[in-house]
Amino acid sequence: MPGRVCWRSTGAISVAERRDGGAVAYNPVVWKLSVLDQAPIISGSTPVEALRTTLRLAEAIDALGYHRYWVAEHHSSGALACSAPEILIGQILARTRHLRVGSGGVLLQHYSALKVAEVFRTLETLYPGRVDLGIGRAPGSDPRTAKALAAGPGSWPLEYFPQRVADLRRWLHDALEPDHPFAGVRAMPTGPSAPELWLLGSSAESAAYAALYGVPFAFAHFINQRDAVAVVRAYREAFRPSVYQSEPRALLAVFAVCAETEAEARRLARSRELFLVRLHQNARLPYPSLADVEAHVYTPQERAILAHTAGRTIAGTPEQVRATLMELAEAAGADELMVLTITPDFATRLRSYELLAEAFGLRPAAAPAVAAR
Repeated sequence: MPGRVCWRSTGAISVAERRDGGAVAYNPVVWKLSVLDQAPIISGSTPVEALRTTLRLAEAIDALGYHRYWVAEHHSSGALACSAPEILIGQILARTRHLRVGSGGVLLQHYSALKVAEVFRTLETLYPGRVDLGIGRAPGSDPRTAKALAAGPGSWPLEYFPQRVADLRRWLHDALEPDHPFAGVRAMPTGPSAPELWLLGSSAESAAYAALYGVPFAFAHFINQRDAVAVVRAYREAFRPSVYQSEPRALLAVFAVCAETEAEARRLARSRELFLVRLHQNARLPYPSLADVEAHVYTPQERAILAHTAGRTIAGTPEQVRATLMELAEAAGADELMVLTITPDFATRLRSYELLAEAFGLRPAAAPAVAAR
């Protein structure tokens, strides 16, 4: 694209402008900044502490002016504590006022579409206008754990995932066709609003489903940095308007660490490097501390893993991280950015989010008019 793009902050809004006055080919506004939380179990701590930290962090993020707070789903992991995001979502909604809260995401292949719809319709009834339902195709575990999670005899294999997505959306909106095999079955409680449905992924297949069904799409750059730009652009180009969504909406989820100096940010990010190596080795260990990093001697094979995952971690000063995020958003045409930050302790993790909020000029939003307590 000819011409250079610069960014100017307008509170929580950053607008792309061309210095040559030309038009921008993609949606030029990155208007929301959000948080993804994987509930890390830091080495030396416990799963109980990890989940309590999630609630504590959500309360702090709510005060900083971020837009969404999503919690992930992982199973049989020694490093990540959240296996039931729907339970954490309810707890976070009860403790916050401004945030949209959701799943990043529910692993739909393990569950009944009707049951998922009912869980999230219940959350929406209690906290109208604040609930997101992000769904994904990944197993979120090793093959043996995935088998243990299977819904039982007669459960549908992964190739039926598109049908599950279609049924889930119909049940969320009480819109089963008269000739549907389950016509007459309703996801309760019904109500005037529905959770916002997002399809999550790190591949072209997930983007294709999101475009086909006309739903917003969130791409996990922190899992697949190489294909992020191409896949998000492909989603936007292939998007088919639906009765629920007239225009494509793309969210880019990234791993980022901010600190007052670049050196400190990179030091904090070293635990992420060791975590990714262990992940590739299927090691079920807690999330590495800096002491773990200092004690670890990388083998040639592990250094190859580091090289393969290079680019998934963004670390630097707030200005450096902001510039990198905006460059990614421009290249992919993302409408929103969601940041996953894990550091070896709560203070540096929260400080990273505080610095990023300052860099983006975030301000707390007004609370929704209606919220259950």
